[in-house]
Parts: sequence; C-alpha cells; structure tokens
Amino acid sequence: MVQQLLLTAKRLCLAALLHHQTMPPPLLPIFFFFFLLIGPLTISGLNQEGLYLYQFKLSLDDPDSSLSSWNNRDPTPCNWAGITCRTTTVTSLDLSNFNLAGPFPASLLCRLQNLTSITLFNNSINQTLPLDISLCSNLIHLDLSQNLLTGTLPHTLSLLPNLRYLDLTGNNFSGPIPPSFGTFQNLQVLSLVFNLLDHTIPPSLGNISTLKVLNLSYNPFLPSHIPPELGNLTNLETLWLSSCNLVGPIPHSLGNLQKLLDLDLALNNLYGPIPSSLTRMPSLVQLELYNNSLSGELPSGMANLTSLRLIDLSMNRFTGPIPDELCRLPLESLNLYENGFSGELPASIADSLNLYELRLFGNELAGNLPENLGKNAPLRWVDVSNNKFWGGIPVSLCDHGVLEEVLMIENEFSGEIPVSLGACRSLTRVRFGFNRLSGEVPAGLWGLPHVYLLELADNSFTGSIAKTIAGARNLSLLIVSKNNFSGVIPDEIGWLENLQEFSGGDNMFNGSLPESIVNLGQLGTLDLHNNKLSGELPKGVQSWKKLNELNLANNEIGGKIPDVIGSLSVLNFLDLSSNQFSGNVPLGLQNLKLNQLNLSYNRLSGGLPPLLAKDMYRDSFIGNPGLCEDLKGLCDGKGDDKNKHFVWLLRTIFIVATLVFVFGVVWFYFKYKNFKNARSIDKSRWTLMSFHKLGFGEDEILNCLDEDNVIGSGSSGKVYKVVLSSGEVVAVKKIRGGVRKEIVSGDVEEGQFQDSAFDAEVETLGKIRHKNIVKLWCCCTTRDCKLLVYEYMPNGSLGDLLHGSKGGLLDWPTRYKIAVDAAEGLSYLHHDCVPPIVHRDVKSNNILLDGDFGARVADFGVAKVVESTGKGTKSMSVIAGSCGYIAPEYAYTLRVNEKSDIYSFGVVILELVTGRRPIDPEFGEKDLVMWVCTTLDQKGVDHVLDSRLDSCFKEEICKVLNIGLMCTSPLPINRPAMRRVVKMLHEVGTENQTKLAKKDGKLSPYYYDDGSDHGSVA
Repeated sequence: MVQQLLLTAKRLCLAALLHHQTMPPPLLPIFFFFFLLIGPLTISGLNQEGLYLYQFKLSLDDPDSSLSSWNNRDPTPCNWAGITCRTTTVTSLDLSNFNLAGPFPASLLCRLQNLTSITLFNNSINQTLPLDISLCSNLIHLDLSQNLLTGTLPHTLSLLPNLRYLDLTGNNFSGPIPPSFGTFQNLQVLSLVFNLLDHTIPPSLGNISTLKVLNLSYNPFLPSHIPPELGNLTNLETLWLSSCNLVGPIPHSLGNLQKLLDLDLALNNLYGPIPSSLTRMPSLVQLELYNNSLSGELPSGMANLTSLRLIDLSMNRFTGPIPDELCRLPLESLNLYENGFSGELPASIADSLNLYELRLFGNELAGNLPENLGKNAPLRWVDVSNNKFWGGIPVSLCDHGVLEEVLMIENEFSGEIPVSLGACRSLTRVRFGFNRLSGEVPAGLWGLPHVYLLELADNSFTGSIAKTIAGARNLSLLIVSKNNFSGVIPDEIGWLENLQEFSGGDNMFNGSLPESIVNLGQLGTLDLHNNKLSGELPKGVQSWKKLNELNLANNEIGGKIPDVIGSLSVLNFLDLSSNQFSGNVPLGLQNLKLNQLNLSYNRLSGGLPPLLAKDMYRDSFIGNPGLCEDLKGLCDGKGDDKNKHFVWLLRTIFIVATLVFVFGVVWFYFKYKNFKNARSIDKSRWTLMSFHKLGFGEDEILNCLDEDNVIGSGSSGKVYKVVLSSGEVVAVKKIRGGVRKEIVSGDVEEGQFQDSAFDAEVETLGKIRHKNIVKLWCCCTTRDCKLLVYEYMPNGSLGDLLHGSKGGLLDWPTRYKIAVDAAEGLSYLHHDCVPPIVHRDVKSNNILLDGDFGARVADFGVAKVVESTGKGTKSMSVIAGSCGYIAPEYAYTLRVNEKSDIYSFGVVILELVTGRRPIDPEFGEKDLVMWVCTTLDQKGVDHVLDSRLDSCFKEEICKVLNIGLMCTSPLPINRPAMRRVVKMLHEVGTENQTKLAKKDGKLSPYYYDDGSDHGSVA
C-alpha cells in the first residue's frame, strides 16, 4: 500500500512539473519539497522532453525492466534505450519487443515536437488508439503492429500531414476502415493485416495517389467486390487482399497498376475469368490467385509479363490448354494445380531458363513431358501427379544437380527410370507410384543419401532391391508394393536406422527375412504379404517397439511364432495367415490390443490362450487342423481326450484359486494401510479455508478418502470422488508432503511446499470466478497433507474421453463447444486476471467436462505454479509442461509467457480435429504438430481429420484446424492472443450457420484436398 501511495505521489509531482506553467506560483515550492521527500525519484535535472518520456514510462507496465535506463543520470533522454536524437532533440522512439503493456499515451508523445517515428512492434499495448494521435503533426512512421489494441480505427489518423508509413498489423481493431483514410496526403505504406475489420474495403482508398503498399489481408470483411477505384493507385507496388471475403470478378482497372510487383488475391471467392488487362503489367513479378472460383481460359498476351517469376493459379476452375507463351516466361514457380486444364504440356516449357519449380498436379493434362525438361533450367521441384501424362521420364530432369522432389504418381508413364536420376544426390522425395513403368530400378536410386520417401508402388518393375540401399541412411518410407520385384531382401536394409515403413507386398521376394531387419527400431509398418518368403522369423523381433502393423500373409514362412511378439505394445495389426507356422499359439498374443488378428491356414496345434478362445476370434484360426480349443467346430477330434480335459480343468481351478488368494492378500493389505492412514488423518489437526459458501465440513470429506473412491492419480497425488450427505458430488485432490521438487516462481526447491507459498497460490485460485475454470470450493491443510476440494466433473477429462474407447461419442458440435469453452477460460486467465495467469500445462487431460460436456480448465496453481509476479515473461530453471504440448521457444530458452499457453492450446485443437494424441508411436520422432503439417503436405487434409467426424462439418473443421495451426506457429509473434482465438472460434460457428442457410455449392476457400498426396490448409 505504501509503495502504491509513493508511486501515485511521484506521478502527481511529475504532472505538476510538466504543467508548472499553469500552476499557481505559491504551490510550486510545496510540490517540489514533497517531490524531494519521496527520495528515489529525483528527475528535476531532466529537460522537458525527458519529463514527458518519464511520465510515459510510469504509465506502462514494464515487467522485464526494459526501460531501466530511463532515469535522471543525463540531462537529456538521448542515451535512453530506444531513443534516437538529432542534437539533443528526440526524433525517434523504437521500443520493439520490450514486452511493455498499457495504453498508448498519444497526449504525452505528441508533445515531442520533432518526433517523426514511433515503433512499438510486438508489445502488449492495449485499449484503444486515441483520437488525439493526430496531434503528432511531424510523424512520418507509425508502427504499432503485434499489440492488443481494440476498438475502431481513429478517423483522425488521416490528419497527420507527413505520415508515410502506417502499420497496425496483428491487433484487434474492429468495425470499418474509415472513409477518411482516403485523404492521406503522403502515405506510402498501409498495412492492416490480421485484425477484426468487419465492414467492406472503402473505395476512397483509391484516392491515396502516393500509396506503394496496400495490405489488408486476413480480415473478416463482409462479402464485397474489389473496389475498381484501386486501379487509380498508379504508384502501387504491392497489393495484398488475400482472405478478405472478396466476391465477384477481378476488376479490369487493376491493369492500370503499371508499377505493381506483387498481386495477391488468394483465398477469396472471386469468380469469372482473369481480365486481359492484367497481361499489360510489365513489372509484375508475383501473381497469386489461388483458392478462388475463377474460371475460363488463361488470357492471351501473358508473354508481355516479362518480369513474372511466380504464378500460382491453383484451386480454381480454369479450363483449356496452358498457353505456349506462358511456358516461355522466365518463371521461378508455376503452380496450376487443381484446375480444369486439359491438353498437352507445350515443349517450350523446357526453354524456361529460370524455371525451378513445376507443380501441375491434379489436372487433366496429357501427352509427353518435354524431352529437355530440366536441361536448361535448375529444376528443384517437379510435381505432375494426377494427370494423364504418358511416355518416358525425361532424362534431363537433374542435369543441374539440384532436383529435390520428383512426384509423378497416378499417370500413365512407361519405360524405365532414367539412370541419371540414380546419380541425383540432391533428391529427397521420389514418387513414381501408379504408372506403367517397368525394367530394373537404377542401383543408384536405391541408395540416394537424402531421400526420405521412395515410392514405386503399382508398376511393373523387375529385379531386386540393390545392396546399394545401405547408403539411403535418411530413408523413412520405402513403398514398393504391387510390382514384380524378386530375389532376396538384402541384409543392408537393416542398416536404415530411420526406416519407419517397408511396404513390399504383392511381389516375388524369396528367401528368409534378413537377420538385420530386427535392427530397425523405428519400424512402424512391415508389410511383405503375398511374396515367396521362407525360413523362420528372425530372432530379436522384440526390438520392434514401435511396430504397429506386421503383415506377412501368403508366404512360406515356418517355425514357431515367437512369444516375444506379445511384448510389442503398440502392435494392432497382425496377419501371419497362409504360411507354415507350427507349434502353439503364443500365450503372449493375448496381451496385445489388436484390431486384426489372422493366424489362419498354418500348421498350429495345441490349445488357444484363454483370452483368444472367443467367438470374435473364430475366423483368426481356421485352417489349422492340429489346433484344438473350446470353440465348437474348430476341433478335429484329437482334442476330445477326457484325460487331457480333466488335467486342463484341474490346472485351471488351481490357477484361479491361486489368483483369488493373492488378490485377497493384496486387498487386505491396502485396506489395512488405508485404515491406518485414515486414523492418522483423523488424529491430525486440519485447517479449512473456503472460497464459496459450503454445505459441508472437513469431517465429511475426510471420512470418504479411501481407495474405493479413487478416480485418478498423478504426480502430485490422488483424486477422490466424494458423495456428500446432501447428494452433491465433489472431487478431492490429496497432495502429500515429502521430499520432491516443485517449481516456485521459476526456482527449483527441495522439500515440501512452504505454507506461505501454498496459501498464496490457493488464495489466487480461490479468487478466480469464471464458468470455464474449474471451481475450487475449499482447501484443507495439515502439516504433512493438503486437500483441494473441486467441483466434480462427471465426464472426466477431454484427453481420456477423446483418446479412450468413448472417443466416438464426441461429435463435431461437442468438440467445437469444448474448444470455445476452453479458449474462453484461458482468455480469462490471460486478459482478465490482474496480474495475468500463465497456466503452463495446458493439455487435454487438464480440460475437464461437466455433465453437458461443458469444458473447464483445471490443474493450475498447485501442480503447476500460477505466475503471480506480474511479469509477462519469466525465465524458469526447468521445463514445466507435458511432452507434445511444450512451445518450442520454452524448450530452448526456458522463458514462458501467454504465448506458451497459446501453443499448448493449439495442440489441443489439433487433438480435437484429428482425434490423435500429441505424442504417438505412429509419428516416429515427430509430435502431433509436425505430423499434421507433414501429412497435409504429403497426403491432404482428409488424412488429417478424424474419420469419426461427420463429413458435413468438414469446412468448419478445416477452419478450426487453421486456428490450431496459427496457435502452434513456431514463432511466438505469429500466434494470436487468446482473446483473438476466442473471436475466431466464435466466427467459425457464426459463419457455419450462415453458410448452412445460404449454401451455394462453391469450393471452400479454407481447405484443399485432391485426394492424393497433396493438400494445404489456408
């Protein structure tokens, strides 16, 4: 309280100094005298500008002490951090990345008469941008991007006569762009990206004749046309209007922008043809019109675009052939996929000297690829998949030695793979599947050192896998199924330590599996069905800890089935049918959680393991004449020996009796232990602290803390379900004392919680009041034990429900509701609590669900310490959080703020959309975020979405997926604030209702999936 009074006094005195001209002279000595009495702040030596800036400092929250140099050691502020002066006058203020919070003090800064530049990029400047910003009459540069400003854009900004640069990107401005913005006199850059502007683009912007950059992308504008008046901006060099909800045709007037370098109108609902006027823009370098509903043929005259390097017209409805003149342009990137192009690809495309990226997948293109493709151009990426190309693969693809990806799946290519590709050591991704290719694969292609994906499936290749495959140390996916490969699988395949999938079914491989194959510790899929393999399974298969699928059906493999297969904990597909396996069915197989088990048509004998002797496995064992078990119809009579049945019965009775005895001893031990614990609890003296009006006492809680009521446990203790005498149910978390490590304010402390620290954290939790934060009723403490009493959540945690057997119960509307609820709870912690609270362990297991599947954020403040210092960024001694949810920068720097929570919440969104865990053996070394990004790139969005969700919600699900990807951006600056996340989630629900009411059948601009290898999410 004293410190607050002193700070108030300091501010009053400083205000008096700043306004001394209007203060009655008799009062001045009194204020100066009081100012000297309060000691630590002696600033009378500062000049007038220093006083203004110091008052600016006092108005801000500076948790990192970034403004510690702002003091009175110098007569002027010219040596202060972020200040630039000309002589002794302040001309520039740059406080980027200072982690400052508070309102924008235009009334103070505008008193600096010679201030020309203000940059507050990436802070937490909040509230609204005041109208008196117009008083900064000399301002040339204003950058307030990546802050938390709200409200409408001030119409008075246009009154700044010298303003040239205005960047308000990444805030929460809403409402319209003021029509007055069209009256800027000298503005050259206007960027309003990633806000909440929700009206239309005003035609008056076409009056800013000096404008060079106009960027309004990613705003939820009302559906509207591109104003034709923008064609009047003859000095414009960059026009970015992506994801602005634009409809209608592209106006012809844009062809007047003769100086335009970059035109980006992607991710809208534009329709109609490309206007021919766009071909009269000689300076155009980059043209991006992807993900619209544009149609018609490409306009003639594109040869005039002599500066064009990149053109992306993907995900539209274009028809007709690719103009020959387009292929003669010196393009660096040509993306024309997922349109309606047909006809042959002109041979002149091979003459494009600067062409390094050729992506034409998902069209109806036909004919041969140009014979000299790649001969004159440094090709890096070639993707012509899902077309109707035929003929051979050009020999010259890698003539420049920089080719990284060649994808030609699902065409009608024939002939052999050129030997030259076997020498292309730059390759990382090769896909020739589903063609008519034949002959032997070049030996060099098997052993390329950087290739991680080699797919040759569904062709007519012959020969064997070359021993040179030992050099493919980066290979993760080897897919060669449905060919005519033969010979022995080389021992060198066991050297590929990164191999995750080996699919070679439907070939003619023979011989035994190499002994070295058990060295593949990352192997998740081994599919060699329908070959001519023989011998026995190699020893050491228990090393396949990540094996998910083992399919060796229809071979000639014999010997016994190794019992250690039962130790492969993640195996869920096992097919060894139609082989020559003999002996008993291993008892360990009943330990596996298999979706499919097939051991039929072998030479197995003896009895079945008890848990496999069920009707559901009847078809898994047919065709084994020597196999006898209790299922009627599967025995051949040899197992009806009465003596054998009698011995088996005695053995069973003995085992059951032994189990019952052991269980009884264990049960009695725990009951006795709980009885002793209960007595010790009763003898302790408890202190009850309540945060709400209670209808129960501590005795009623203590009497129910026995093992029968345990519903969960974790690193901090057990959780009990307690039914009170009133019928109300509560959850009680018992935290035991003892020597352990706890993270307190960033330091690791040994031993028990200190009472003061525990009480402070509980007091913080007790003050939280929000419908989406789990309610803490009270806490009970004693010297060596602490109890937290929460409201009971009957549906448990989101993680258990989503990833358990009941995951199918969560339809999309329920999952969407959970996401919104959890986001609102975190937004409350970040933006409405003073000081803000950083959860630090956001995950699906810490999101609890009530009876109506309403979500509550839980488990913070005790197991994970609440940030109560008021600092937005705090360096921790150790990492707190859960694997798969930890933000990258937290792991690198141990610095945590709200952006860390946002990353973790993004992972939760991806869980809701995909139905997958954040860490899964199927992902290999990846986590869920990396898996989603990789799968989107390689297979498309349909392979990401949870197949249990109704496809009618696909568009809405993809929008929520977009939000999850934004939240998990590797750069914290690119992650939206939780307030914005809530806003975006609400907009998804609102837009979905609107689109259901106005369904027009157009392609969604939010997702793309061509049904094969490709896909991207906007």
